[in-house]
Amino acid sequence: MPRTTTMTVRLSGALSEFVASNVSETGAYENVSEYIRDLIRRDKERTEQEAFDRLKAELAHAFAAPQSSYQPLTAAEVIARNKA
Repeated sequence: MPRTTTMTVRLSGALSEFVASNVSETGAYENVSEYIRDLIRRDKERTEQEAFDRLKAELAHAFAAPQSSYQPLTAAEVIARNKA
């Protein structure tokens, strides 16, 4: 069962007004909790996408390297290299 955590956030001035404009009868969200959860989900998705994009770029770079730059290694050599 997922754990639920209650958090308190204090906002003032422009930030508070911005949240209030998004949480109202005319806003996109019914309450502040819904708005904050959506922001967190979007940030999580962005972070995951950035990590995926970095990995994809590293793989593209590796696959673009000429065959002559590769060095055959045994599994034991890879394990030893990674332990160092």
